[in-house]
Amino acid sequence: MDKQDPELIKKIREQFDSAPYPRIPLEKSPKEDYNFLFIHNLLTPYYLRNQKVINTEGKIILDAGCGSGYKSLALAIANPGAKIIGIDISEESAKLAKHRLEYHGFENHEFYYPISIEEIPSLGLEFDYINCDEVLYLLPEPTKGLQAMKSVLKPDGIIRANLHSSLQRTYFYRAQEIFKMMGLMDENPRELEIELARQVMVALKDGVLLKARTFVPDKANDEEWMLMNYLFQGDKGYTIPEMFAALKAADLEFISMVNWRQWELMELFANPEDLPAFLEISLPEISIEERLHLFELIHPINRLLDFWCGHPNQGETYVPVGEWELSDWQRARVHLHPQLRTPQVKEKLIECIHKHKPFEISAYISLPTTVPITIDSSRAAYLLPLWEGAQPFSALVERALKIRPLDLATLEPVDEKRAFDEVKELLSQLEPFMYVLLEPAVSEI
Repeated sequence: MDKQDPELIKKIREQFDSAPYPRIPLEKSPKEDYNFLFIHNLLTPYYLRNQKVINTEGKIILDAGCGSGYKSLALAIANPGAKIIGIDISEESAKLAKHRLEYHGFENHEFYYPISIEEIPSLGLEFDYINCDEVLYLLPEPTKGLQAMKSVLKPDGIIRANLHSSLQRTYFYRAQEIFKMMGLMDENPRELEIELARQVMVALKDGVLLKARTFVPDKANDEEWMLMNYLFQGDKGYTIPEMFAALKAADLEFISMVNWRQWELMELFANPEDLPAFLEISLPEISIEERLHLFELIHPINRLLDFWCGHPNQGETYVPVGEWELSDWQRARVHLHPQLRTPQVKEKLIECIHKHKPFEISAYISLPTTVPITIDSSRAAYLLPLWEGAQPFSALVERALKIRPLDLATLEPVDEKRAFDEVKELLSQLEPFMYVLLEPAVSEI
């Protein structure tokens, strides 16, 4: 934190010491929360950047601002064999994080406290992945936090960080101003201040804009929710241009939004194939920053500007799957995303195959899609060997020929080309959502 603002640092530390965040029971595990593990798995951004699959064994991962450790636990589960390092300015939170990982049987971890983001270099470590979730927007200067993380990031390492969206949270910031005027944030807000804030919001008419845009009746008695929205010390919001400016100032390269499919500009139009002439001409020419900024101006639904970044020019050059030639497919190796490679998902797939029911793969990882993704049961059966490990593309083609040897309409034998095209079509449908991961080379990192 900024050494010139000790009073704010004190307030934030006191807030998290008295109310470690998130308030999730020690025994609760995210091991079946596939979406949560999906974004905490280093493989996800690494594949987006390099179109390669990475082995997390031996990697060193920093949870910068670990809080009570629920995300540290997710990082440990999602990245088998990795060492988890956690830091936090709140001693009470970091102690709880350490206890949480020990409770769930993880031993390869270290926690340091109280330590700020800017003090990370003092650890004397370099990291393959840094998770800095719900922290940067509390810093007086987010760029300083990004610079500190960059200084300890390995050349091909990746940072996940985020900022609050000023456009999405504008009414919460208005509420915070009101409660500051009332003196509820002069000191560390506790039960009394939370109750007073709740009473104010309940007293407003339902049609009053501030209440309509911020208040959730079901959350009225949730102290953590009230605290982290109405009485959150140091909370600030940013726009996409401000996010990119911070990355540029820190000399970091934008990789992707974490929930990248929920930032699709073209999905905001009723008929993307029939746009007004001006938009049809101009939209293909604008930068990724401009596309994201247009999205937030038109439809600011994302609370977080949640992004992955890394050192400039460290991403590997690759040919996108949509541009692959025949030879690329022939030597391709097919992986299932690790968060789908569970006995529960496999069991459901087998059930769908036996009952001839469509398999809804997006029921397990929905983050990269806004619509359900289903696969016909017979085609889904092509994928079953992926639960045992990565497979050559050719092996899936051979399996397809065994599963559907005949054309059901003509009863003529299905030739290898048709099976090849069917498997290619299926994998091409699933790869953009990272349900399957395709490498043209046979070697794994």
